[in-house]
Amino acid sequence: MNQQANVLFVFYVPSGGVETLNRQRVAALKRYSINGHCLYYQKTRDSLNPSGGPVFIGRDPAMIKDILEKGQYRAIVVVSDYSILPLFRSLGYRGKLILEIQGLGPKNRAREFLTSGMPAVKAHADALLNPQTPHIVQLMSELYPSVPQFSFNNCFDAAAFSYKKLNKHPRPIIAWTGRIVDNKNWREFLHIGRQIINRINPETQLYMFEDPSLADLAERRQFEQLINRLRLHNNLHLLKNIPNKRMIDFFSLIGDSGGFYCSTSKVEGAPYSVLEALSCRCPVLTTDSDGVRSSIIHNQTGKYYAIGNIRHAVQEAAELMTNLPLREAIRTAGQNHVRANFNPERYSRNFIRMLTSLGVRI
Repeated sequence: MNQQANVLFVFYVPSGGVETLNRQRVAALKRYSINGHCLYYQKTRDSLNPSGGPVFIGRDPAMIKDILEKGQYRAIVVVSDYSILPLFRSLGYRGKLILEIQGLGPKNRAREFLTSGMPAVKAHADALLNPQTPHIVQLMSELYPSVPQFSFNNCFDAAAFSYKKLNKHPRPIIAWTGRIVDNKNWREFLHIGRQIINRINPETQLYMFEDPSLADLAERRQFEQLINRLRLHNNLHLLKNIPNKRMIDFFSLIGDSGGFYCSTSKVEGAPYSVLEALSCRCPVLTTDSDGVRSSIIHNQTGKYYAIGNIRHAVQEAAELMTNLPLREAIRTAGQNHVRANFNPERYSRNFIRMLTSLGVRI
C-alpha cells in the first residue's frame, strides 16, 4: 500500500446515521493509511460529534475548489446526492466519483431519485455503492446496468461502542430514535407504547431520541396532538441532540431495564441505531424496513412485527419483555452478530477492494 491517500466523504448535514457512518469509516480507514475528510453542506446544530479527520461545512464552489486542490483526493464518495456531481467535475476534479446510496426513504421515492439522477450519474459517476439494502440493490441493477456497483455492510466498531454495566433502571424503557417525519413512523411508536403501558406494564417509560432541527413542522404539531390524545405525558421522555457517545449508556440501560429499542420505520437503508442497540445488548423490535435485514434475524438477533399491526407489535414486545431465556439469547446473539459482520477491518478491506477495482492507487 502506498503512503497516505486522501478520500472525501460528502453529505448534506453532520447528523443521523450518515454522520455516524463517516466517523466510523474515517477511523477504520486511517489504520490502512487512508485519510478520510468530510464535507457537509450545512450545520443544523451547534455541537458536532468528534471526528477523526478534517470536517468542512459549506457548499460554496470557491470553498469546495480550495478543498479539492489542497486535499488531492483519489476518490470522492457523495452520499445520496447526485445533483452535486457536475459541480465537482466543473471545478476540475478528475479522480473517481462514487455515488453512495444510504436511506432515501420510501421505495417509490428511491426509484424516483435514482431515475431523475440518471443524466448526472451516467455523465459523472464512476461507481455506485450501497450497504446491501435489497430494494436499492435491485433498483441500481435495473436502472444502471453499465455502471460499476458495490454493495457491502457499513462498518461499526463494536469495541468502541459496546455494553456498559450500569445501575439498573427501576422501570422498563422502550426507546425510539429518529426525525419527526412520516417515514420514521413515529405515530406507530406512540400507539405501541400506549398499548404496552395499558396491557403489559403501566410503569413502562418511553424514550424518544431526536434532532428537532430535522423535524417536519406540520408533523411536529400532529406529534404533540397525538401525545395529548394518548395521554402519554407521564410516561414519555423526549431527549434532544444526545451526543452519540452517550447513547452507549442509554442503550445499555434500556437493555438491562427489561425494555427494548423499537424501530418503526417504513423503509430504511442500513440503520446505525439498530447496530448500536445490538452492540449494547439492547434487544430490538423492528418493522421489516428492508435495510434492517442485514442485522436482524427474527427470534435470533432481534424481533420483527408487521408494520401497521399494533396488536402484533405488542404481542412480540410482550414475549421480548417476559420470556427471559429468549430475551437473553437474543441479546447475546445480537451483540455477536454485529461484532462478526460489521467490524471495521472487514469494511476497510471491502472499501479498498472497491477503490483498487476502479483503478485508484492505494
